[in-house]
Amino acid sequence: MPHFERLYNFACWLTQDRHEAEDLVQETYAKALKGFSSFQPGTNFRAWIYKILRNTFLTSRTGLKATANVPLDLEGEEQVLPTAKETPESILLQRSDSQLVQQAMEQLPIAYREALLLCEVEEMSYQEISATLGIPIGTVMSRLSRARRALRAAVAKMQQKPPEAEPRG
Repeated sequence: MPHFERLYNFACWLTQDRHEAEDLVQETYAKALKGFSSFQPGTNFRAWIYKILRNTFLTSRTGLKATANVPLDLEGEEQVLPTAKETPESILLQRSDSQLVQQAMEQLPIAYREALLLCEVEEMSYQEISATLGIPIGTVMSRLSRARRALRAAVAKMQQKPPEAEPRG
């Protein structure tokens, strides 16, 4: 099945639940097979199937977080994090940073998360993202900008939290 692993990964990010992601991908392929006559040869199949997955996800969430408003302006200054060279310490930091980024991604509104994932993880062009999400390219660019800013702010905020005290037993 074309794009199965990537669709599954995207579904996992959207649903934040592996079982729900499996169901979502299965339903996506069922809908794609049923509606394959609507696919226009010569157009972008990847954008078409991702759009089916996204619409299926949003339909399953009617009235919940999927339709929540996304704030246009987020307060806070942007921070630029320093780059590190490949050392054992920097590798360890990258791994912990990866977990931090993943946690911060989960906090983003779905509209931001999906645009960021399609761009950075799925490496879709702005045109592909526009076709997948059914929004203008300008909106794609502004969502990506806001998503990156919100992600940086969330990571910075999470880094400032003191570690929780371990219970004594």
